[in-house]
Amino acid sequence: MCDALQTPRQYSQPGDLIIGGITSQFFSMSDSDRFEEPPKGNLLHEPLALLKNYQHVLSLVFALKAINEDPHILPNITLGFHIYDSYFDARMAFRNTLSLLFSQNRTVPNYNCGIWKNLIAGIGGLDSETTLHMATFLSLYKIPQVTYCLFAPAMSEVIQRSPLYQVVPNEEHQYTGIVQLLLYFHWKWVGIIAINDEKGDRFVQSLAHRFSQNDICIAFTERIPAYKSIYELYGMSGQFQNMAIFLTETNVNICIINADSQSMSALQLILVQFDPDSMRPIGKVWVMTAQFDFSSGIQHRNLDLQIFDGALSSALHLTEVQGFQKFLQRLNPHTEEDGFIRTFWQQAFDCVLPDINVGKETVNTCTGEEKLENLPGPFFEMNMTGQSYSIYNAAYAVAHALHAMSLSRTKYAIMVDGCKLECPKSQPFQLHRFLKTFSFNNSAGEEVSFDENGELIGGFDIINWVIFPNKSFLRVKIGRIDPQAPPGREFSMNDPTITWHSRFNQVAPLALCNDHCHPGYSRKRKEGEPFCCYDCAPCPEGKISNQKDMDDCSKCPDHKYPTKDRNGCLPKNLHFLSYGEPLGISLAVFALSLSLTTAVVLGIFVKHRNTPIVKANNRELSYVVLISLLLCFLCSFLFIGQPHFLICLLRQAVFGVLFTVAISSVLMKTILVVLAFMASKPGSKMKKWLGKCFANSVIAFCSFVQVCLCLVCLCNDPPFPDVDMDSLAEEIIVECNEGSAKMLYYILGYMGFLSLTSFFVAFFARKLPDSFNETKFITFSMLVFCSVWVSFVPTYVSSKGKYMTAVEIFSILASGLGLLGCIFSPKCYIIVLRPELNNKGHLIRRNKLRI
Repeated sequence: MCDALQTPRQYSQPGDLIIGGITSQFFSMSDSDRFEEPPKGNLLHEPLALLKNYQHVLSLVFALKAINEDPHILPNITLGFHIYDSYFDARMAFRNTLSLLFSQNRTVPNYNCGIWKNLIAGIGGLDSETTLHMATFLSLYKIPQVTYCLFAPAMSEVIQRSPLYQVVPNEEHQYTGIVQLLLYFHWKWVGIIAINDEKGDRFVQSLAHRFSQNDICIAFTERIPAYKSIYELYGMSGQFQNMAIFLTETNVNICIINADSQSMSALQLILVQFDPDSMRPIGKVWVMTAQFDFSSGIQHRNLDLQIFDGALSSALHLTEVQGFQKFLQRLNPHTEEDGFIRTFWQQAFDCVLPDINVGKETVNTCTGEEKLENLPGPFFEMNMTGQSYSIYNAAYAVAHALHAMSLSRTKYAIMVDGCKLECPKSQPFQLHRFLKTFSFNNSAGEEVSFDENGELIGGFDIINWVIFPNKSFLRVKIGRIDPQAPPGREFSMNDPTITWHSRFNQVAPLALCNDHCHPGYSRKRKEGEPFCCYDCAPCPEGKISNQKDMDDCSKCPDHKYPTKDRNGCLPKNLHFLSYGEPLGISLAVFALSLSLTTAVVLGIFVKHRNTPIVKANNRELSYVVLISLLLCFLCSFLFIGQPHFLICLLRQAVFGVLFTVAISSVLMKTILVVLAFMASKPGSKMKKWLGKCFANSVIAFCSFVQVCLCLVCLCNDPPFPDVDMDSLAEEIIVECNEGSAKMLYYILGYMGFLSLTSFFVAFFARKLPDSFNETKFITFSMLVFCSVWVSFVPTYVSSKGKYMTAVEIFSILASGLGLLGCIFSPKCYIIVLRPELNNKGHLIRRNKLRI
């Protein structure tokens, strides 16, 4: 009986204990199975190699060689190995896992034909499918498996049910890092490329969930058709050409790729379809997962690798391992034990080894002296890649666990013949408890630790790929994803070292569905479009946005107002009637002029106090009216300037009481004219009311009523300085809050009552026979006074801020001027300009003529 699937490529070395490995470096060249006939025996004849993955084999061999040479690890025990390839094929992964367990000549489970491999642990595979295929059999025999592949978070349950240990961090951290990277550069409009299988589905779903939580939109999701062999892959050239055209035409600058080997091989075939003569350049920032190590097969020799210049990827953290390059330089393609090197060597150097039967047309023969360091970086690297470093750590993890187990077994030694000690044979299942939560330092001096889930404790580096025209490249570390860092510092970046694709002129590209909404605008979602696509609407009046892409405009603080462009706030100015502005100056000059005029009139009256025109109609009342008017004009200065508590408390009350004194004095003058006429009749008893006592009593009573009104209002709800931040958009009104809003109207109402009383009394007394009868002038003055204050109320109510104050000052001055001009200007005219009329004879003559 023989196997239909032959496995000619393997690498083995004997030892006391065997570590098995399954790598993935060859692609199957067979057609897809239709299960209509048995598999062909030449299934894997000359497969296509993914050249760089040969380093995975070498890193395991190098690690075990170093462990065997180290006297401090497993003394007296030699570790051997047996390495097979999965060929990226489930059948071969199962077949070669069985070959690790049993005889390589027959694939009969639990039947070893007398040949037991003594397998202590397995290392592999490159992807989650291969790893789980291995685990299917290794878990049955309780054999520990250390894998170096990243598992999607959705597969965590499957992993926990298998005896798997990961020498890579949890892939959840990688997805979180990709999101943080996009947010760091404000990239919100990205495309996703993944292979169209279950693994690709998990990748897309994991990112889509995180993107939606962070306001990142997926512009497109391009799925690469799944394939099982290179023949299938090359049969998709038509689809690949359409994808290449799509990538050239889309304006999305950021493409996120699940960069496993199969996806990247297909992507490179897609990019090979690019025709620079008929297509626009493909200028993208490729954001790739940690599986990416820039591997290319021989079928990609003509690919312009500068398409990937400036790419970003997460990467497994690694430390340089001493001696690895020298180990590589000693490789010999004629090594018999290594069944992989011949295929690698021929495809890498595009030659044929001399002991291979070839046709006469072949002229390029391998000498065996070719230098690995001369190979382009995408084919092979002399430094360990991240995945090779993980395999290296996997070998050391198994070795240190075995060493710990061998030390613990000494207390279980068995006595034979009374003196000889024998230790029980090592069993693979015993190794599990030493691998769990295990920690050690590898030969590079780096600590390697597993958590309770069997995952490596660590994070990822963020790499910027710099590609040169000769196909060499540099990995530049620009950041770090460290889940163990303090909160807020798990993600770190170093911007200045980033190299971008030449299309972007060394400026970080934009990744938005549309341009930014600048300050002064807010985002308005477009109907039927993803939430990342929006229009920009200007902020409404009274609101601002001071950052790009604001979802909504906001109001300024109360003490600030929006700028003209509505992109910021400016401090509001204080708004009050001041002496430093034209309105305040004008009113102050007007008030001062009227005060001086009143003082001059008072002086004229005092100087000519004994003349008939001054003595008529009660000289003392004229003095009271003039003095009260003078004080009324001066009280207007209480309304100019920034108000404070005392000013607010006094100004309305002082204004009301002074005007009440003036109006009540005018009223008394009018009453005295009437009483004087009535007293002139024979037998009249009115003479007793013509004395000063009666006049002073009336004035005092009228003023007392006003004082009482003011005191009640001041005690009940006193005025105080206040600010109004809402009435004016750009200024803060500093005003006196009058407390009781009715106080001013009480004052004006009482003054109106007195003035109307005076008006009616004067109106009916205007025709009384008297040369110096001033009731006509009082009638007109009261008419002016009432007109001013009636028009004051609606004007005052409709004004704001300092203009309210200005209206009140103007009303005070205008009404006072009406009293002064109408009552006293005729008398001043006679006293100053017509003194001949200011005599008693003229008064008697006028009276006789009237009689």
